[in-house]
Amino acid sequence: MENIILNNYSQEKKPQRKGEFLTPSRILVLGFALLILIGALLLTLPVATLNGQGLNFLDALFTATSAVCVTGLVVVDTGTYFTTFGQVVILLLIQVGGLGFMTFATLFAIILGRKITLKERLLLQEALNQVSLEGIVRLAKYVIQISFVIEVLGALILTMRWSTDLGWGKALYFGVFHAISAFNNAGFDLFGNFSSLTRYQGDITTNLTIMFLIITGGIGFAVLSDAYVNRGRKFTLHSRAVLKVSGVLILLGALFIFALEYTNPKTLGSLDPVAKVLASFFQSVTPRTAGFNTVNLPDLRDTTVLVIIVLMFIGASPGSTGGGIKTTTLLAIILSVSSTFKGYCHVTLEERTLPKDIIQKAVAMTFTAMLLVLTVTGLLTITEEADVLTLLFEVTSAFGTVGLSLGITPNLSSLGRLAIIFTMFCGRVGPLTLAFALAQKRALVMNQIKYPEERIIIG
Repeated sequence: MENIILNNYSQEKKPQRKGEFLTPSRILVLGFALLILIGALLLTLPVATLNGQGLNFLDALFTATSAVCVTGLVVVDTGTYFTTFGQVVILLLIQVGGLGFMTFATLFAIILGRKITLKERLLLQEALNQVSLEGIVRLAKYVIQISFVIEVLGALILTMRWSTDLGWGKALYFGVFHAISAFNNAGFDLFGNFSSLTRYQGDITTNLTIMFLIITGGIGFAVLSDAYVNRGRKFTLHSRAVLKVSGVLILLGALFIFALEYTNPKTLGSLDPVAKVLASFFQSVTPRTAGFNTVNLPDLRDTTVLVIIVLMFIGASPGSTGGGIKTTTLLAIILSVSSTFKGYCHVTLEERTLPKDIIQKAVAMTFTAMLLVLTVTGLLTITEEADVLTLLFEVTSAFGTVGLSLGITPNLSSLGRLAIIFTMFCGRVGPLTLAFALAQKRALVMNQIKYPEERIIIG
């Protein structure tokens, strides 16, 4: 007798229907890949670089991937190597990559008065990481409206602040570029010499504005939509969880960085108390996948580097412009561990039971991410001349689509650059989305098969 139960499923192989190959996950992966390729080709044009030669294809592919995946790792300095054309190409890649190409496709469809089909709604659901199709088009509209308002507000504030330093014309250009880069958690900057925002280390207006843009872009469009629709009266369980975890991570990160770097003369040691607090919070916010920095990262102590690696690995929140395993994934793992220690059968949050598939997805996401980061780090220890901590920092930054670096990005070998490109791509589309896109067996079939239970010994 076969030890298998089949629920109304014929074992005969069914022919693949037309269009069945292009699942939402696969279309999402292919769409990002195509966008990266187009961006890379544009950056190879002579008009894209100041030397009139264009980037070589590998460096162009790296830069385009970093922009589309809103990472911010760069092999050439954005502010001094590219022409205005090249910088605008990068900015457009950041904007489309951050909000998602399907969001922009929906915008154009709405402008043209065309109805959004079911297949397009499914793609939007996958792109915005939503569990239901209900209100998905409305959410896409909110994404565009909210993003535009926040980016314009950020650009205006930065323009007014920087006008005294750069002049109104350049300040406007820099303000728009950095507002879009910060909100989309990209981390690209135009100040030159890989300096990021170190010149504004103690500037309250610049720091608070960039942090506001990073946080609003990283908490997720579902949370922003929730706040926009309900005006803060009644947040969903997801929104409350995201806001609480994000707040705790930012506060703890700032406290650790402040304590560890307080006496370091190369980072916080020489700053006044207000600047120390400001720099600590900024360095805690930016690993949430943004990539800007106001202190020289190679001068950080090793323990601080480890703290930032953890923050980068966790990343932003679901349905946002950021990467990482996500804040709610961390929360689900912690709640699952806590429930196991307490002997509970279910995982609960605020008197609500979390479905088992949520916990399984959180475990799968975390394990896959750890495996990816460790594997690529191991590969780089063979191909690159750098210590393990520096390489782990670089790879985690790529996976979390952060963009922070200890300075080795421009010196990566060709194989190392390809490895980081792959890691950035996985971090943006998500390891599970990529796995689903590559999977050949359909989950619907496998879910109809149940084998007898038998235990193994754990621990």
